[in-house]
Amino acid sequence: MAAEPEQPTASAAPPPAPAAAEKSDDTKAPPTTKPAPEAVPKAEPVPESKPHKPEQPATTVAAERKLAITPPVTSDATHHSPTEYNNETVNPPDFEGAVETNNDLPSAETIKRLENYVLLDRDGKTHTFKSLYTGKHVARRVLVIFVRHFYCGNCQEYLRALSTSITPDALLRLPISTFIAVVGCGDPGLIDMYAQATGCPFPIYADPTRKIYDELGMIKTLALGARPAYITDGLLKSSVASIFQGLKQIKAGLATKGGDARQIGGEFLFEPFDIQSPVGTPWAEIERKMGHRTSDTSLDGKQTGHEFEGAEEKRVTWCHRMRTTRDHAEIPEIMEVLGLDGQGMPIKDEKRWKKAVESRKGTGLSMAGQMKAEAAGRLSLSTSA
Repeated sequence: MAAEPEQPTASAAPPPAPAAAEKSDDTKAPPTTKPAPEAVPKAEPVPESKPHKPEQPATTVAAERKLAITPPVTSDATHHSPTEYNNETVNPPDFEGAVETNNDLPSAETIKRLENYVLLDRDGKTHTFKSLYTGKHVARRVLVIFVRHFYCGNCQEYLRALSTSITPDALLRLPISTFIAVVGCGDPGLIDMYAQATGCPFPIYADPTRKIYDELGMIKTLALGARPAYITDGLLKSSVASIFQGLKQIKAGLATKGGDARQIGGEFLFEPFDIQSPVGTPWAEIERKMGHRTSDTSLDGKQTGHEFEGAEEKRVTWCHRMRTTRDHAEIPEIMEVLGLDGQGMPIKDEKRWKKAVESRKGTGLSMAGQMKAEAAGRLSLSTSA
């Protein structure tokens, strides 16, 4: 019986063709030692990284304005003291309202620091600030009035009103000798013009650097404020007069040297610590006891060098700092503080005059009350005798 042809089984696979084997070699996977990274979607280009900086807070409009007005650091201490910088930061040059100030009495340390600050008189001669309120031939009580620039019509009106109501003779007749000194912040070459324009009989000095203004806390503003009783001229008339005063000084080169128009002033009363001080004795007698001559002693003490020898110490017992460009203490208040009788020359505007008589701007306690009590006591003794 013939055998049947042998059939291939399902499990037997034919050998791969050579071409197929070559193709398999070309497409085989890379070695498995380092698996290939998975494909990721194409991303936008990443900007180059920069060093990390902490996020700054948003700058407010007020902060930007504050930074803009803060002066740069400078070595010119004559015109830009650290305190002045701070004042301009709190009350910038273009400030439009009453300044942030107070009427705190200056400390003893502040007065001591100011003693040798230099002022200039009408002839350009130097005087220490201390020489205004203590020393030979200086009254025991001295009110120092700080005005604005020498072209300021408001301050000129103030001195005219003050000079009409308060005279040197009236002050020197008080139980304790009293006097007034005026300080402006312009060029000393304008003092003669200023004295003539105001009719001021009191000595006038200049502090062009404004250092004393700064140390005593007087700040800056251009705000007018309420109209006081001592202002009688209208704003237009006063402004025009100031402009003409400046034009007249062009030839002398002083038209722009009246002083900082933003600087405002105030009033400071210097008095001795003790009303019974022996310094009330005439200077001639004191100098005879000390063996000093009086004939060759100048007002500022430069000839003998004994200007402050034996002089009593002073302190500020009352003060007022202006808050606007026409905010001097009213005349009735000044007369009360100095111990003078009366209230000054009244004005036609009854409402403003009443306010001037009743309101008080300054702080402190002067010796006026003690002087009146002593005068009354002496009068009583003389009457009983």
